[in-house]
Amino acid sequence: MLHKTKQGLVHIENRRSISSITECSKCISCKGGREERRELWRREGENTVTERRICCSRKKRYKQAIKYFKRYTSNMSRPPGRKQDNHKISRELFVLTYGALVAQLCKDYEKDEDVNTCLDRMGYGIGVRLIEDFLARSAVKKCRSYSETAEMIAQVAFKMYLGVTPSVSCTSATGDEFSLILDKNPLVDFVEELPAERASLCYCNLLCGVIRGALEMVHLAAEVTFLQDKLKGDAVTEIGIIFLRKTEDKKHKRNK
Repeated sequence: MLHKTKQGLVHIENRRSISSITECSKCISCKGGREERRELWRREGENTVTERRICCSRKKRYKQAIKYFKRYTSNMSRPPGRKQDNHKISRELFVLTYGALVAQLCKDYEKDEDVNTCLDRMGYGIGVRLIEDFLARSAVKKCRSYSETAEMIAQVAFKMYLGVTPSVSCTSATGDEFSLILDKNPLVDFVEELPAERASLCYCNLLCGVIRGALEMVHLAAEVTFLQDKLKGDAVTEIGIIFLRKTEDKKHKRNK
């Protein structure tokens, strides 16, 4: 379902997911009018004013990060013939911005599971938008199997947006489980190691959400998780994709 805004059509679930991250029920600036805010400030004093400022500042950082992610992916996906503005600088800035976002989430949430969920949700919101840009700019043909889909993600999508090409391996006899193995992950270029108290953190979980959201927009439900991570001492970074059902088009053909 799409929701119409000034910026264009936005997927309704994506709009909800971003608002659930960026809005805070405790923020006075999000409640009522000017008189109600003043009354609340009189009742609760300086602590409330401080909390309001912190909350609004946090919301602003999240929105700026999401906005920059969109601009970066749009710039990275330009055709080779078109000029790319500050390609190398944009990639480095994107990586640093992402690191700042993860660091802020770690401050806001005590549990690693909550941070992982937020990153996955943000990635999903990016993926449901990014698939349209990907299909328009890559001009790829329709995939006929899960293996073709996995190869397309690795050889075209990752190369287009992150500048790397992971290797693909099928991990099940049924042909619906695949692994994307990255020898180099550009998102961790400036990360040495995870803190000891954040051992369960999936630093790049945003990628899982992006893949899941993009696949869902082409009627492919999938479970996407990190199986190995260099930041946790593994030799490679491995993303597992499990396709849960076939496309609606193929189901429709079978019914006929």
